[in-house]
Order: sequence, then C-alpha cells, then structure tokens
Amino acid sequence: MITDPLANFITALQNAAKAGVETVVVPHSRLKDSVATILKKEGYLSSVERKGKKTSKIEVTLAYDNGEAHVHGVKRISKPSRRMYLGVSEIYGVKNGYGHLVLSTPEGIMTGQQAKKAKVGGEVLFEIW
Repeated sequence: MITDPLANFITALQNAAKAGVETVVVPHSRLKDSVATILKKEGYLSSVERKGKKTSKIEVTLAYDNGEAHVHGVKRISKPSRRMYLGVSEIYGVKNGYGHLVLSTPEGIMTGQQAKKAKVGGEVLFEIW
C-alpha cells in the first residue's frame, strides 16, 4: 500500500534520472497529472501522456541534454504526517534560482514563482532541481 502517492511519483522521477531511464509509468491521479504538467512547463519533463481507460496510467518522459537529465534531485517537504504551509511572503527560492518549489494553492498546483506573482500561498509539496 502506497501511503504517499506524490512522494512515490517524484522518487520515481529522481531514480529514473539517476539511472538514465527515459520514461516512467505511474498510476494516474489528478494531483500527479497537475504536477507532471507543471514539471513539463518548467522543462524537467519532455512529454506527459495518459494511457489506458480502466486502469489509467500516466507516462512521463524525462528531458535530457547531452545524456544528462534535467532532474538532479527532489525533496518532499509537506508529508502526510506533517503538512507545511507558506504564506506568499515566506515563499523562497530553491538552489539559488536553479530549482523550483511546487505548491498546492487555492488557485491550483503552481511553482513558487507563479504563486508569488498570483499573490497566493499554500501547501509546499516538494522542491525540485
């Protein structure tokens, strides 16, 4: 039983990047679909596809440049045992601007930069660089 599906998803991305694997297939959920769309927009993934009808899956393809993955690391911040929330003034940069903070806000899933621009805070899901 998976108790934290989002942590499983981002760990799968990190492991695939370290192993040099191009595609990762995970069970579908709206949260993972939204996160994958944000990661594609930010350049960490090259494609996101939904597969199947009954047992739907998400197939994501990692972005690579010269054999090196764009995903170097991830860190889960808010966990099921301890939720972490930030106001708009508390949102911080990751790895001196080379990484992104992904938040769940009332406006939807967005990066820290987008949340600051929209002037909303929310639950900090994870950092990616």
